Amino acid sequence: MTQPHRSIRQFTTEKLTDAEISDLIDVAQHTATSHYLQSMSVIHITDPHLRAAIAGISKQQYINQNGELFIFIADQYRASLSAAPGHHLGSFDKFLQAASDALLATQNVVTAAEAKGFGTVILGSILNDPKQLIDLLALPKFTFPICGLLVGHPDQTPQLKPRLPQATVFFENTYALPSDYDQQLAAYDDIIRDYYATRDTNRREETFSHLLAASAAVTPAKRSELFAAVKAQGFLSAGY
Repeated sequence: MTQPHRSIRQFTTEKLTDAEISDLIDVAQHTATSHYLQSMSVIHITDPHLRAAIAGISKQQYINQNGELFIFIADQYRASLSAAPGHHLGSFDKFLQAASDALLATQNVVTAAEAKGFGTVILGSILNDPKQLIDLLALPKFTFPICGLLVGHPDQTPQLKPRLPQATVFFENTYALPSDYDQQLAAYDDIIRDYYATRDTNRREETFSHLLAASAAVTPAKRSELFAAVKAQGFLSAGY
């Protein structure tokens, strides 16, 4: 059975070799891709000043420490170079297509990296200031950063985070939460409360219900600029 994923945020100083990085990018390139259009790109961040700036955007200082940092990009720019005038590369469909390619490639790299014994953590926090990140990466029109990924030799073994009961996320034919969903959620809240109270680091009083409610009530300030940033990159054009 495949080992469950654990997010690793502490890495040793040992770097990945060029061959190991090339192998992971090869995995990214051979991920399933919509219509074989390969609408994604990957940027390897090696400049220390750029990496520090990305860590500042993310507000996660471990990003500026060990491990290799990759940014996965939804990329319709290459298509725009071949497309005729009046193309629809700014449509929501084309954006979703490219974003899906980038996300699938990210997960494929995670799976491959973990199979090799590396640790990984996916970084949604790079979008805390999307406009600044786009400028830092000099992204052209019809591209957009989707997520970051740290890969390296793990220097920690965190406890597994318990997941929701399978019956609350896996259905047959139609969306149908179980009739005893409230009871299952309450039992899961107890599991999560115990997990946070006894884990190795950052212990606190917490439940999953509270996490859901708190997340729904808060949006980081610059995240409100995401829609505008996507449009500024040429996507989500009016009318299609």
